[in-house]
Amino acid sequence: MTKSARQIAFEILLKIEKDKAYSNLVIDSAVKAYRRNSTDCAFISRLVYGVVERKITLDHIISAHLTQPIRKLKTEVLVALRMGVYQLVFSDKIPESAAVNESVKLAKDNKCAFASGLVNAVLRNVSKDGFAVPNDLTECERFSVLYSAPTDFVNLMLYHYGTENTESFLKAALEPKKITIRVNTLKTNCDELMQLLQSEGVKVEKTFIENALYISLSCAVYELEAFKKGLFHVEDISSQLCIEALAAYPGCTMIDVCSAPGGKSFTAAQYMENKGALYSCDIYEARTNLVKEGAENLGIECIRPTVNDGTAFNKEFPLADRVLCDVPCSGLGIITKKPEIKYKNLDEIKELIPIQKQILDTSSAYVKRGGRLVYSTCSVNPNENRKVCDAFLKAHPDFKSVKALPRIERAVDEGDYLTLLPGRNDCDGFFIAVFERE
Repeated sequence: MTKSARQIAFEILLKIEKDKAYSNLVIDSAVKAYRRNSTDCAFISRLVYGVVERKITLDHIISAHLTQPIRKLKTEVLVALRMGVYQLVFSDKIPESAAVNESVKLAKDNKCAFASGLVNAVLRNVSKDGFAVPNDLTECERFSVLYSAPTDFVNLMLYHYGTENTESFLKAALEPKKITIRVNTLKTNCDELMQLLQSEGVKVEKTFIENALYISLSCAVYELEAFKKGLFHVEDISSQLCIEALAAYPGCTMIDVCSAPGGKSFTAAQYMENKGALYSCDIYEARTNLVKEGAENLGIECIRPTVNDGTAFNKEFPLADRVLCDVPCSGLGIITKKPEIKYKNLDEIKELIPIQKQILDTSSAYVKRGGRLVYSTCSVNPNENRKVCDAFLKAHPDFKSVKALPRIERAVDEGDYLTLLPGRNDCDGFFIAVFERE
């Protein structure tokens, strides 16, 4: 029997909850396995992402209508309730009767018939009462409930970025996702690509930076002829700005220390006009193969995919004019795309910081005199960002800090460093620091 879209969404959410799997990977796998039409895919994706994004809010609403602690609910029952509440409160296109009845059916169809009465009663009460944030909450608690973010993460944001930036960041993380692409200037230009994409039924919009476009489409990106021809690659504005700050140029030697899957290397190669040498590194061969495949599709020949451990100095590398050190990080800046990241325990991030420092220290040894080094993360946690960079400058007096992209609006004053925030900069949360060797 063919599974309904809601049943598929239910199974995805159950896997995310039980196995701590990433939502985007589970959704992609499930959609391919069940070969659903574009309408079903869009519904499944929106329902899954919506429930994951608003988990704290949904649990707050559910708890208000329970006589027992929410933690005592069987996981299958909790998932069915979250799906129902999300549809009732946050989706105005779904009839209330469908939201309630289909959620009750999910409970029955997944060996939880004993809880069907509970699911029905809770959802009918939510339908009647709606949702409002209680008035007796602190600012941190209010943001947590309203925007579904753990209080420790909200407190971190409030302390470092203030109320306005924190709220705009958390609000932007719940808004519909934008797909951003980078025009492959080695093969086409912005206007030509826009016309071609529009002929394929894609909605296209220019962004505030050159050669970056927002697109909206009803199929997968890889199904587009323009993608198959290598006329663009998917890359957020923040990553494109990172490469602008690096200032790669034609004929230079560059090392991208942690490059896979390769987006920043691809953009840098375009700045280099496909001339010079660009070493795109990752510790795993499978990931450098992704870089190789992407470069071949884009017609880039200057990229040299290289298996390399970023924490250990490689004497085989030449001194470079440009080195990009985009280190592994918590990912707290990309919760718009991977919402489950915001539920991580912040204490786990501390384990990353020594690795980040070591990769930056090692990367600096590749930079020739007069060369440029960029340190970047997709995190908004200052402990991974400016504190790592401050320590680096203190330990390396032969490097100086350079103001990163002075034309870009700053959410906060961090001197030469730049932290990009969704809601303020219309892109992922991201950190960029620029150093030059004297």
